[in-house]
Amino acid sequence: MDQAAICDAIEAATGTRPNGAPRPIGGGCINEAYQLGDFFVKTHAPAGAAMFEAEVLGLDELHRSNSIRVPQPVCTGCTLSHAFLVLEFLPLGGGSAASQEELGRGLSRLHRCTRTTHGWDHDNFIGATPQPNTPADDWIEFLRERRLGYMLRQAEERGFTFRGAVSLLDSLDGFFDEGDPPPALLHGDLWGGNASAMTDTTPVIYDPAVYYGDREADLAMTHLFGGFSPAFHAAYEEEWPLPAGHEARRDLYNLYHILNHAVLFGTGYARQAQAMIDHLLEL
Repeated sequence: MDQAAICDAIEAATGTRPNGAPRPIGGGCINEAYQLGDFFVKTHAPAGAAMFEAEVLGLDELHRSNSIRVPQPVCTGCTLSHAFLVLEFLPLGGGSAASQEELGRGLSRLHRCTRTTHGWDHDNFIGATPQPNTPADDWIEFLRERRLGYMLRQAEERGFTFRGAVSLLDSLDGFFDEGDPPPALLHGDLWGGNASAMTDTTPVIYDPAVYYGDREADLAMTHLFGGFSPAFHAAYEEEWPLPAGHEARRDLYNLYHILNHAVLFGTGYARQAQAMIDHLLEL
């Protein structure tokens, strides 16, 4: 970590220079993270600068929704050895049934924010993988071209092929008997490691991969790796019940993330993706 350069950037952005040594924070698999005074710092190789700039845009979009707490960006920058992103430091650790309920309600408010097209004005990243968000009027087209088809191509470039993938892409319309869902503002990468609560129990979400799409895509991912309680799901359903057929679409949306894990982490996730494709073709 280039502490002096990062402190210079923080001082230029805020007028305050953080004191003390950086304290490493674990939990991430892509970036290094530290607490530096009242700031949270993420670092990556210099190539990560675009990833951090996209994250700032996503956090700003979520903040403007006025629906759920997100950390406020302070500054980004790049030195000879590191790209960095500085956010306000939020003290986490107040998780409870009440905070999970409020997280569910806050997510439903986030999803009420809408626009006329699916996608977003900016491409960004899902983990370390580039994520294209070129807008589309039709959700199924967007899902086929910018999500599942795109990630299948990324996986193929890394040597993975999937039996039945073309048939699945051709049959997507059959999962949407109720028509095109409205474009909702999505966190985009809502697994348990990207949501928590502050010590005062205020729920908070972070590390987004923002775009506008079917709200079920966010809800599906909350089932993928755990971390969301029945209280969360009940509160969301109370605010905005999910439509019929959402259980069948859950694997469809989570397939995108499992394919991305195959791209990033390898063979075990490729086997899981194939099992998901086989299951979806049987529905």
